[in-house]
Amino acid sequence: MTSSSLVVARQVLLIEAGKAYAPNAYLNIMRRQDMLSGDAAHDWGFASTPGVIGRLIPRNRGKVLAGTSAINGAVAMRLPQSDHARWAAVYGLTDFAWEDAQPHYRSLERTSGAGGQGKDGPFPIHQLGMEEVSDLHSAFVASTLAAGFKPMAGFNTPEPLGVGPYVMNARMGQRLNTGMTLLNDDVRARPNLTIRDETPVDRVIVEGGRGVRVRLADGAEIARVEIILSAGTYVSPAILMRSGIGPRAVLDPLGIPVIADLPVGKRLQDHPIMPTVWAIRAEAVGLTFPPIGAMLWEASPHAAPGEADINITTMPIADGGGSPTGAMFLLAAALVRPKSKGSLRIDSIDPAASPVIDLGFLRDSADRGPLIEAVEIIRKIATHAPFVDMVGMELMPGAAAQDRAGINAALAGALVTYQHPTSTVPMGGDNDPTALVDSQRRVRGIAGLRVVDASIWPDVPSVAMGFPSIMLAEHIVRSMMWQKPGQNVMAGLDQVMDLRPEGASWSSTGPKGTMPEGFSHRWLE
Repeated sequence: MTSSSLVVARQVLLIEAGKAYAPNAYLNIMRRQDMLSGDAAHDWGFASTPGVIGRLIPRNRGKVLAGTSAINGAVAMRLPQSDHARWAAVYGLTDFAWEDAQPHYRSLERTSGAGGQGKDGPFPIHQLGMEEVSDLHSAFVASTLAAGFKPMAGFNTPEPLGVGPYVMNARMGQRLNTGMTLLNDDVRARPNLTIRDETPVDRVIVEGGRGVRVRLADGAEIARVEIILSAGTYVSPAILMRSGIGPRAVLDPLGIPVIADLPVGKRLQDHPIMPTVWAIRAEAVGLTFPPIGAMLWEASPHAAPGEADINITTMPIADGGGSPTGAMFLLAAALVRPKSKGSLRIDSIDPAASPVIDLGFLRDSADRGPLIEAVEIIRKIATHAPFVDMVGMELMPGAAAQDRAGINAALAGALVTYQHPTSTVPMGGDNDPTALVDSQRRVRGIAGLRVVDASIWPDVPSVAMGFPSIMLAEHIVRSMMWQKPGQNVMAGLDQVMDLRPEGASWSSTGPKGTMPEGFSHRWLE
């Protein structure tokens, strides 16, 4: 997500900071599933501050039409019921239950085989079978089952825990990003949609308590009835702060007039990963494609009741030069229910300046326990066949971290990120004083301005947040459709676009979870 979009009546202007490739013209760096994280030409170039762990971490975010869906791992998992239950209990999001979300997933899905329930949507998903994963992932699943963990019934089912292959948004080795699927040729051909690419946004101009114009980085201004920011977890809050919407302590030193003193950027979260590196017999590596294929999702003893807090997966390492066997691979543990919170702020009014990103990893010491537990689970898995016959030795953290104290000491120097940042502009119910956007994702205190992207999750979801964020945008769009024509029509950018097709009837009394007659996922046909 790299843009902000503006809507007037049924006319949509989508402003994209990066390049808008045609759906069939994305470069291999964005198409090939085995090429992760993109390249400098299609990246924002962000990095975190050292923070508690004392190291910078590159923050790969796609700067292209399709955003990070053009460079990510293409995992397509639905949120578990526990995430929705937590958000209702803690943040008052009682209108966003798990049951309410399922129709929106289905309307998006074009399921091939298993993995989803929707068949006619624009977003292709597919449940990998064991015959479709790499030799390394096959061995991982077998060893995990041998270690006593249960097989998963389906990561997109009401009972998602266990070990097994992923549900993917990729086919035949190609990552199917939102610029290829949700913004396909038919959508882009609509006369009421204009895409303006390679156009960074500076700020939103607010007058009389309403967002009325967007100022571009070159100083030009565009006026529209409603403004919707979907620039992502790092750029949307930066645009808000430059607009005068953010903490006074950040804005005053930069000379930015404070329009709304709101805690923008105060609740950043991401999934930390503890990688372990293993030597493996070179002849045992086998086929290494696809690079992302299977996972164990499990609850550590530290998990909250009803939640699962750790993911464990494996990936090959292309360069085996550091291994005595000439080959090595990763077994990596992610903490998907972290307690630690980071922050984001700007330190310049220049829209080209990177925001200051503190991931906050290990800021809350409670995150150490489940990460240590996860490393011990990895070591248990490695002692079972077929891994036990394939693995040479543990290279990292290795012999210096054989007990829990040693693992704990190794965390700060080893942690990396799943690249799942969220929650810099969090949403919440009417009684949540910490929420920056309401249940309709309207910025509190500012009319005509919404934020619709991963920045608005109340806290970091328990799964890869790409597909759930598309669902969230769909959920918001559907709720906006009940309004009269000419009020608020929304474009969710490279995630979702829903406009009223010709002949659709408008209603403010439609039943919950349904759509006015005439709506379909051929949104801009």
